[in-house]
Amino acid sequence: MSVPLLDLSRQYAYLKDDMNKAVLNVLDHGWFILGPEVTELEKQIAELSGTAYARGVASGTDALLLALFAAGVKAGDEVITTDFSFFATAGTISRLGATPVFVDIEKDSYNIDPNLIEAAITKKTKAIIPVHLFGQVADMDPILEIANKHNLKVIEDAAQAIGAKYKGKPAGSMGDYGCFSFYPSKNLGAGGDGGIITTNTEENVELLTILRNHGAKPKYYHKIIGFNSRLASIQAAILLVKMPHLQKWSEKRIEHANIYDKAFADVSNITTPKVMDYSDFHIYNQYTIAIPNRDKVAAKLKEENIGSDIYYPVPFHKQECFADLGYAPKDLPVTNKASETVLSIPIYPEMTEDEQQIVIDAVKEAVS
Repeated sequence: MSVPLLDLSRQYAYLKDDMNKAVLNVLDHGWFILGPEVTELEKQIAELSGTAYARGVASGTDALLLALFAAGVKAGDEVITTDFSFFATAGTISRLGATPVFVDIEKDSYNIDPNLIEAAITKKTKAIIPVHLFGQVADMDPILEIANKHNLKVIEDAAQAIGAKYKGKPAGSMGDYGCFSFYPSKNLGAGGDGGIITTNTEENVELLTILRNHGAKPKYYHKIIGFNSRLASIQAAILLVKMPHLQKWSEKRIEHANIYDKAFADVSNITTPKVMDYSDFHIYNQYTIAIPNRDKVAAKLKEENIGSDIYYPVPFHKQECFADLGYAPKDLPVTNKASETVLSIPIYPEMTEDEQQIVIDAVKEAVS
């Protein structure tokens, strides 16, 4: 019996009628870009994230790009971020002509190590991007303290952490901007690309609103050069159908994670994800284990038709496109070890007990 890493068709099966109706409604009213569904989604995401405002954009990558631009990041600036994340985190910094400065991670959370941030600050530093990787919020209090001390902007990359909480505070509510992705594989996924930016000030949200629409205010009048990054109404309609289910989906992921934790507790060469003391609600966008013989285990699971993936096999400092930054291959050792040992296994809400047991048995056999 095969078990996929993710099966979105199951989610669609029980939401089919409502999703079809929502999409057809957009086709009927014909307001395809930034329509009423987008406005309603922005309201609901702001409420979920505990922020005053949210603005929908075309993708999670664009959310980061616009937030960086709105934060004043420009060519010649530096932005401190983790060495271990999806490429967009670093790529958007470079896209604006700024330089990403990579900091190592905590071995238990896989998130940026706050203790290493201050030493990376220079006169060129403009902002910090902590990433809430795999669904667990980074340790934000020391990050915010450092940012306040040095007058730096904080942009939360919360692409994998919608609904996650840190000391009672939702992901995306603590920095100057919070950036979310609605890529289909996310816990709250659209029918294609989509993203949203949260913020708490009227000044920030006004700038984001202008930036996503070519910098126009009013229409056809441009004081600044913006972007074409507007959330489609059909994507927002799909997301609105899913929103009421998000909490129970997150709880189901936690239930699966607890089962994995218990099943692997007696396996000496499997390191299971650690929920940090400051983490109130880890939503497990991925359930990521660490194993010494990762590549052999991944190959064995593939033979057994068990879904798995490596997030992420190549740290930023080893990427060819960042070779000119001058990092040595052995720099950032905690990240290096993670990239060689991590493996994510199925944890989607619709996975059955029997399927999870198949995954458990296959992983145990593969690691032994």
